[in-house]
Amino acid sequence: MALKIWVARNNDTLRIIADQKRVSIDDLLSLNPSIESSDQNIAGKLVNLPVFTELDMRPVTIPPTCHIPPEYIENWIPLTSLETMADNEYDVLIVGTGAGGGTMLWRLCEQWRNNGKRIGIIERGNIVMPTHGRNLPMMNRTRLEQYYRYISKPLQGSYPEFIGAREVICLGGRTVFWDVVASRLVLSLLPDWPIPIHEMDTYYNIAERVMNVTDEYARGSSLTEILLDRLQQGGFPESRYMPIAADIHPTKFGEVHSDVFFSSFSLLAKALFLRPFDLAINARAVQVLVDQGKATGVKVMSPDMSSYILKAKTIVLSTSTYETPRLLLHSGIQGGAVGHYMTNQVFMLAPGKVSRRDFTDIPGTLSILITATPDKPYQIRLMGPSGYDWYPSSQEKPFLEELNILLQCFGKIDPRYENRVLLNPDRKDEYGVPEIEVQFSFSEAEQAEIQKMLESVKRISSVANITLGEICLVPTGDLHHTSGTCRMGEDPSTSVTDLYGQVHGISGLYVADNSVLPFIGSGNPTLTTVALAIRTADHIATQGKGYK
Repeated sequence: MALKIWVARNNDTLRIIADQKRVSIDDLLSLNPSIESSDQNIAGKLVNLPVFTELDMRPVTIPPTCHIPPEYIENWIPLTSLETMADNEYDVLIVGTGAGGGTMLWRLCEQWRNNGKRIGIIERGNIVMPTHGRNLPMMNRTRLEQYYRYISKPLQGSYPEFIGAREVICLGGRTVFWDVVASRLVLSLLPDWPIPIHEMDTYYNIAERVMNVTDEYARGSSLTEILLDRLQQGGFPESRYMPIAADIHPTKFGEVHSDVFFSSFSLLAKALFLRPFDLAINARAVQVLVDQGKATGVKVMSPDMSSYILKAKTIVLSTSTYETPRLLLHSGIQGGAVGHYMTNQVFMLAPGKVSRRDFTDIPGTLSILITATPDKPYQIRLMGPSGYDWYPSSQEKPFLEELNILLQCFGKIDPRYENRVLLNPDRKDEYGVPEIEVQFSFSEAEQAEIQKMLESVKRISSVANITLGEICLVPTGDLHHTSGTCRMGEDPSTSVTDLYGQVHGISGLYVADNSVLPFIGSGNPTLTTVALAIRTADHIATQGKGYK
């Protein structure tokens, strides 16, 4: 090996020279024995460097430059423009992204993951949150309620008979804010429930699995355990742990559990990782198009008032108990029951206090459900501490002698033809769609039910050692359990859809939201809406016309 001489510069070391000349540090140390350390400052010294001949040269393998894909998305969820959607024909087009619409999308993507079916879904609103509000670490009860009041809008046409009603128009719909209580309806107490209970059990099981429903959320909390024992021993054996749609499982094998509390976003995410679909936001459906008894598409408008026709073989309306009948009526679909039989629940609040000394140092969360029975056909929830805020909070709280809890009481309202939503031709929104008018009242039997609930609350407070505060009725319509305006059934004169959610007399037009529920009794409707949407999606995927 030939040598050459190099004069070291200021701050040079053998290691620096080796890096600059791309030679081995070991070779430099062996050729320069007078230099003791590879990191010694050798400024001004003569350094022997090897001179490589062609025989000494070895090819140097340099990895190729990494390829960075140029594709990108403009949002955290891929969006499709209405212009692009108008150029396609969809096998299924879903209108609305709440509990029913999100479920329909997920289930169809699961059933059709390996075929060429085209699925589209549109949302009237914008994106306001990427998950259920309670999954955001900066939210607490007060801020979430304040944000809900900002995002939601009073239901036009609800005054004065349904004064508390509000609409949530955004991606995810009401599931962005719902209370995540996921109980089954007590079907044995509902008259003429149209679907066999054993079949409902099958779909309830699927819904509970996909929504991560658990009764373990507050199990072990002394606040829950002690009050539950008092209730069960005191004449309320139907008391149980509250079923909550919450993913409380630990992470395994690197799985991501970012959405503890369920919302439609959980299903949008599941669908997105199964197969592609088209999603457009700020897309106001204004008319369902029907040709010779067959749904063919939806007329949609953007905020700039541009109109688009989205063509589809099958259309699923999941726009809410108010908006779905509004869209049907405005489209000229005038079935005798459209908009009628609207139901909700009598909603009563009973704040209370329990002695802090009765519980352990960390009392935990109160989460108890008292289900309806034949002699007590109403549902009561016990939650706390601090009223609605029955989820643990990271906020530091002072020690109190008493803990605030809340009893929520839900009384059934029977579906009646005269309780309804109808179009008001004298008032139209900015898209030219008539606003609705709500006609609603309590019957004498429902007013009597209020008195029975009040007596039951007093019994509960007595056996559970709860000191009650001022009991009040929530304004009619404020409870988001409104259902029934597009109820399912076999008789077209008293129902809007058949038992699979397909609108009577119109092939390929389905409903999958709370409006399809014919009865809700005193239960929370969301789990049942999800279960029925799964059932309808299975029917469309396996038996719907046009998919042979």
